[in-house]
Amino acid sequence: MLTVPRTICLGFLAVITVGTLLLCLPWSTSNGHWNPLVIALFTATSAVCVTGHIIVDTATHFSPFGQLVILLLIQVGGLGYMTATTFLIILLGRKFNLRQKIAVQQALDRRGIQGARQLVRSILGLTFLFELTGAFLLWLIFRQDFSDPRALWLAVFHSISAWNNAGFSLFSDSLMSYQTSVPLNLVISLLIIFGGIGYEVIFEFYLWLREHLRHWGKPAYLIRKASQMTFSLNFKIVTSTTAILLILGTVMLFLTEMRAPERFGLYSFDQKLLLAWFQSVTARTAGFNTVNIGEFNNGGLFIMIALMFIGGSPGGTAGGIKTTTLRILAGITKSALQGKEVVLLYRRQVPPSLIMKAVAVAFGSMFTVLVSTTLIAIADPEENFINILFETVSAFATVGLSTGITSGLTVFSKLVLIVTMYAGRVGILLLMAAIIGDPQPSNVQYPEENLLVG
Repeated sequence: MLTVPRTICLGFLAVITVGTLLLCLPWSTSNGHWNPLVIALFTATSAVCVTGHIIVDTATHFSPFGQLVILLLIQVGGLGYMTATTFLIILLGRKFNLRQKIAVQQALDRRGIQGARQLVRSILGLTFLFELTGAFLLWLIFRQDFSDPRALWLAVFHSISAWNNAGFSLFSDSLMSYQTSVPLNLVISLLIIFGGIGYEVIFEFYLWLREHLRHWGKPAYLIRKASQMTFSLNFKIVTSTTAILLILGTVMLFLTEMRAPERFGLYSFDQKLLLAWFQSVTARTAGFNTVNIGEFNNGGLFIMIALMFIGGSPGGTAGGIKTTTLRILAGITKSALQGKEVVLLYRRQVPPSLIMKAVAVAFGSMFTVLVSTTLIAIADPEENFINILFETVSAFATVGLSTGITSGLTVFSKLVLIVTMYAGRVGILLLMAAIIGDPQPSNVQYPEENLLVG
């Protein structure tokens, strides 16, 4: 039976298959030869899963046609299969049936199915608004070094790649050539942050801002009414956790890496802080880099592994276990230490169903990373373990950052990374639901019994 989770998972596979076939064509390569299947499959999966992992240089290996294919795969993958499909349905003027509404609801992790069509339109409008704005700002930066047509192509490609947290770049060294450019670092960082923070958070902030602007200069009681509009629990958790992780990541990377005189001794304090900030942002599943990640010590790599594993927020283009899952797990720990039986966040009780979901996501993610890391370590025993773990977490969290070992891995290890990227993009719970099928309700109740924990 073709359930909704299976529809979504098979949809991603279908897009990956089409992308693989297109990237295999001679027109997709710069030398005009047929692309090896492994390279095409790996690149297509990385693009659709908005990961950014590469085993060949995107800038030199692929032709403009191949780069365009990659860009389209990134756009479809970032929007999500169901969102992109719904967009086509809207364009064709066809009816939006109940099954498609449920699919959108599950793909975007929403509670209800009402307003699904309008939601998709809003997501598309928001996406194109940010991407066009980012492309214009990046064009102003790139046109200082390139001709206007080339600068425009670079701007469009990197804007879409950044907003979708993909990390694909048309520069062989990613963005290392612009590592001290404040405008470029700022534009790319904001695209990554807003792309990974989730559509609902952006919409909620927009409604709050619109309400305040609407009552600007009006009587005091109307201003008080506007100020009474409260943010949802999701908004509070996502924004606060994102800010904490960005600041903490910047400080930790600055202390562990940027103070190393042998690598960053020539940079000023402001430049080191900028480098640490960008790496902290991009580790949240974006995949760009302005420094050589392969030169990081184990401390810096482990910090980035932690940031990558957490990832972005629900409803956005980022991967990882998500910020909300992290806060729920932290809330569980806090409640257990305080001897409480409920989890409270911002004076709101978290439903048991969400607690179970958070635990399942964390456990499933750790299990996937463990299995993938073990398989690659067996297939490539000569590689450093911390580098293998970094690559695996980067693939699962759809980040794309690499220590430089990806292209040298065996074909088996590359296939493992392909499966890992796919699992990380569709989501552990959705993938398990597609494999196992719809849950069967049961009215049987079993007796409780205690066991030792800890």
